[in-house]
Amino acid sequence: MKEFVEQYLQDNEAYFKEVSSFIYKHPETRFEEYTSAGFLAKECEKQGFKVEQNVANIETAFVATYGSGSPVIGFLGEFDALSGLSQEPNETTYQPMENDVGHGCGHNLLGTGAFAGACAVKKYLEENNLPGTVKFFGCPGEEGGSGKTFMVKEGVFDGVDAALTWHPSPANAIMSLSSLANYQVFFRFKGKAAHAANVPHLGRSALDAVELMNVGVNYLREHVIQEARIHYAVTNTGGISPNVVQANAVVLYLIRAPKVNQVDEMYQRIRKIAEGAAMMTETEVTVEFDKACSNYVQNRSLEKILYQNLQEIGAGNPSESEKQFAEQIWSTFTESEQENYLDPVTGFGYIGDGSEFDGKYLADSISPYYESQGILSGSTDVADVSWVVPTAQLTSATSALGTALHTWQMTSQGLSDFANRGMLRAAGSMALTGIKLFESEEDLDHVKEEFTEFRKKHDYNSPIPDGVRPSKLNER
Repeated sequence: MKEFVEQYLQDNEAYFKEVSSFIYKHPETRFEEYTSAGFLAKECEKQGFKVEQNVANIETAFVATYGSGSPVIGFLGEFDALSGLSQEPNETTYQPMENDVGHGCGHNLLGTGAFAGACAVKKYLEENNLPGTVKFFGCPGEEGGSGKTFMVKEGVFDGVDAALTWHPSPANAIMSLSSLANYQVFFRFKGKAAHAANVPHLGRSALDAVELMNVGVNYLREHVIQEARIHYAVTNTGGISPNVVQANAVVLYLIRAPKVNQVDEMYQRIRKIAEGAAMMTETEVTVEFDKACSNYVQNRSLEKILYQNLQEIGAGNPSESEKQFAEQIWSTFTESEQENYLDPVTGFGYIGDGSEFDGKYLADSISPYYESQGILSGSTDVADVSWVVPTAQLTSATSALGTALHTWQMTSQGLSDFANRGMLRAAGSMALTGIKLFESEEDLDHVKEEFTEFRKKHDYNSPIPDGVRPSKLNER
């Protein structure tokens, strides 16, 4: 089985690199991934999958299916990019490209790696005439859009027995931590314009309301749980003329906590602060829910199988040129970033004090697995899939140690040889796990039993209110 998967990925290495490169060179933000999603869907068809597009009424979401019957094993792929993170690849200085969008979270690798894993399992089922179904889920809008949460709400993952995915990072490990649930909400203030010098008393400033709201929320920060995070961005200041009282202003809040009910409690308090700011300024406020996601639920049985297969594939040995490039990237970090270089990987499941990295700039080992009770100080829409399907995630080293996600350095390394090998390492680990679940009814039963026991004690309710639809960045 291992030899089959490794040979398949080796024979098709150039092809999967081309897929990743295409997505990298066509970066698109949430729910606007028309080129990336269309390209990847066509590649799925070329590989013999039957593709259903526009799933969950999302233009850039699709499901590629091969086979029939049980079990049904899913692979979760992403392909969206981030605004403000454009960067020429394989450069050691900040060199933004004309397009202001870039793959600063490595989703060109993520989507391609999951696709490669699904293709390897499909080929194995064909060669061995095995029953069952492989599904590759093209999942848009993870970055700020919670695409999978919308897909879960529409029942896209119904009938799937287990789901596998991964994420690029500087380490090799099982992502065994939970994550923060979140709400993302717009607060739109409407006031009254006036000449700010001649008749300021006739104006009602929406921008004042936004500022007062932000001050109020800043005071709230002292009175929330330690794990909570509250972020905001003023997306509309009301114009660029200081002599006009701003009649319209908008602030976008991202509210996080370990559980959805904790997020909701903070959200209700923040709404009151917004209403108070509107009262103080005699403006009106409209609250517009954008998106949300739940906390991630671990399936330990599936994580253990995935970890065994990650070990089977192995960490590999970086080449001298890869080491030199990584050292150059390292030199771009601040002293603080270098001192805290483990921070970007501890949240991804790395365990250790970094001693195995002494004198190195790239990970060449696999972190031990343990059933972490910790919480990733970030969020993922994979979480909502984990509430309806047994799910496991791994991270594979694709960047220099110390590389933080959502940085130009991460974007720059997205097409490197080291990144591509990390992508195929993840693909191989997931493929071996998928095949294991097809061939071992006992292992799959353990995975499903653990999930069933959890769901007996915990109900799932979508954190996204009815009527809320996915939206593009330029629509808000």
